[in-house]
Order: sequence, then C-alpha cells, then structure tokens
Amino acid sequence: MIFRILPDHPALPGHFPGRPIVPGVLLLDAVLQAAAKFREHPPTRLLRAKFPAPVLPGEEVEITLDPRGADRLAFTCRRGDTTVLLGELGWPTPP
Repeated sequence: MIFRILPDHPALPGHFPGRPIVPGVLLLDAVLQAAAKFREHPPTRLLRAKFPAPVLPGEEVEITLDPRGADRLAFTCRRGDTTVLLGELGWPTPP
C-alpha cells in the first residue's frame, strides 16, 4: 500500500512550525488501516515502533506487511530506499 499525507493536513501546522514533518501517529494510523485489511479484525496492540527517519508532507510512503505467526504482524514503511517506520502489531492470543 502506498500513501501520502498532503501538505494541507490539519495536523501539520503545529508539527513543527516552519518545517513541518508528518506526525508519527499519522504514519501509524496508515499502518493500522493497512493491517485491518489483512485480517478480519484490526490489531489491538502496538508491540514496537521505531521512527528512523522523518517524512515530509506530500512524500509517498510504502507500507509492507509481514505476518509473524498467528498473532503478530511486522510492518515497514519506506520513502524510496529509506526506512521511515518499522515495528510490529499484535492481536490478543485466544484463551
């Protein structure tokens, strides 16, 4: 899945004035939307997340999802060859 946060997004003016970057929560929201299409129910846990590089408004970001067993899903977001977010989501383990 490829997405972009447009420069007129309402979260950008305060994040950071003069040189806006896309807030991490918007990147995570896009990952959750992609993951929700992966299984019947969306993941309920963020197991880990790392933001190694910023995303500027208007830049394209590609999400890659990689299943890790029945209850985990690894994700990587890239802007071209640069990783901008990586981590893992999880679903509750059945009792």
